[in-house]
Amino acid sequence: MHNSFLRPAWWLVWVVSFCAGLSAHADLRLPAIFGDNMVLQQEQRVPVWGWCNPGAEVAVMFNGQTKTTLADANGRWLVRLGKMKASARPQTLSIVCHLNSSLPNAAEVMVLQPFTKVFTNVLIGEVWLCSGQSNMEKPLGQQPGQKPVFDYEAELAAADFPQIRLFKVGRVLSADPLSDLKKFNDWRECDSNALEGIKFSAAAYFFGREIHTNLNVPVGLIESSWGGTRIEPWTPPVGFEAIPSLTNLATVKIPAGQTVSNTAPMVIYNAMIAPIAGFGIRGALWYQGEANLAARGTNDFTYMDYAEKMAALVGGWRAIWDEGEFPFYFVQIAPYKYYGGKIPRAPSATALPEFWTIQSRAARCLKSSGMVVTTDLVNDLNDIHPRDKQTVGHRLALLARNKTYGQNLVSTGPTFRKMKRKGDKVILIFNHDEGGLISRNNQPLTWFTIAGADGKFVPAKAEIVNGTVEVSAAGITEPVAVRFAWDETAQPNLYNGAGLPAEPFRTDDR
Repeated sequence: MHNSFLRPAWWLVWVVSFCAGLSAHADLRLPAIFGDNMVLQQEQRVPVWGWCNPGAEVAVMFNGQTKTTLADANGRWLVRLGKMKASARPQTLSIVCHLNSSLPNAAEVMVLQPFTKVFTNVLIGEVWLCSGQSNMEKPLGQQPGQKPVFDYEAELAAADFPQIRLFKVGRVLSADPLSDLKKFNDWRECDSNALEGIKFSAAAYFFGREIHTNLNVPVGLIESSWGGTRIEPWTPPVGFEAIPSLTNLATVKIPAGQTVSNTAPMVIYNAMIAPIAGFGIRGALWYQGEANLAARGTNDFTYMDYAEKMAALVGGWRAIWDEGEFPFYFVQIAPYKYYGGKIPRAPSATALPEFWTIQSRAARCLKSSGMVVTTDLVNDLNDIHPRDKQTVGHRLALLARNKTYGQNLVSTGPTFRKMKRKGDKVILIFNHDEGGLISRNNQPLTWFTIAGADGKFVPAKAEIVNGTVEVSAAGITEPVAVRFAWDETAQPNLYNGAGLPAEPFRTDDR
């Protein structure tokens, strides 16, 4: 510790000197993500950082702790609070910046004349970053060009949860990483006015509500989303650099004076993620992919490398947060007429199921991750923004409650494991078949197709037999492959006993 801290604890007398008048030489600033009403992450060494005069002495006081440090040559400082237990008791976070008396210009000001920042109504609990494009961005209520979430009026009326806190990042682009946010809505206690006032993410809210009510701890939700955006602009350079096939994206530079497009790599990360990177979080939620699947032109179909881009995003975020492999849960995009709509936005009706399997591959390959299936959550195949965000939030919460918080519950629907041939039938065996395989509506299983040696797939009969699914079709005597939900409009009825839907899959190309 610096010798100046051997003097009497100056931060305990800052009030006296503050009232005497602040020096023009004192300066203290914290990132916008810190504020009244925020939630600090429990059970982690929480970083608190900001800027003050170079070499200045800084003390951070919270929850009975005092952490001290010196600002570096650029004025930046950082401390880490010790691990804390969740607490719904409102507390005050105080930061005091004091000019170091050993510095050459210290004589210009009174030694005991600090500058301070005080944040009130601060809780300790679980903090999650919620990001993606328009389906993450979609609020509970009215949104131009969209229909509201089901039962949104009743949901808003019941949304009084003062221990859930909301922070929303505004839309900004930057060619270079920013040190702080340019647009944002400060931390707010959750109620209908807050949710509607800042049009906060419905999926994130429903997730946070379930985590709060099940764990009985405060929850902080940080939304940083932007409708219609691809994954590349959200990804930091370090993420691209770690994936050999994507390293070229890490070097993309926008010439000075050129307008920054929200399609360019890293430009949203620079402005909407980099400034909050390091703020203590438990994990991240991601709801995006439609813009990578849907083309902007006939030669713009580049979704086949989406799993690699997911790895770049997740690995990049984990690298810049420096919290290890924090949980990352994401949503599989929903059935929609990308190809069959009025304006085709995909090369075929099977592009979406191909994309589904790419997302499934990412879920298997990324550590500490999980994926929500949404094939059963669409009431209008012409609406790219499904209205049932309650179930999306619930299924994300199931993943977190099971995988992150260790609750003994089922969080994943059936996933294809292997197939066997038995005469003219194919026997399919699944993982995550807890409670047995079932038909959701007690009707014959739907959206199975089967192919013989000629590779031509035809509609198939599928039955649940002894915990497996037997698939066959008239005229196919030597089946070689099966596909499930292999169409952009597929809404199949195969579930496990826990009420979770099966992932789309193909046996001929895993």
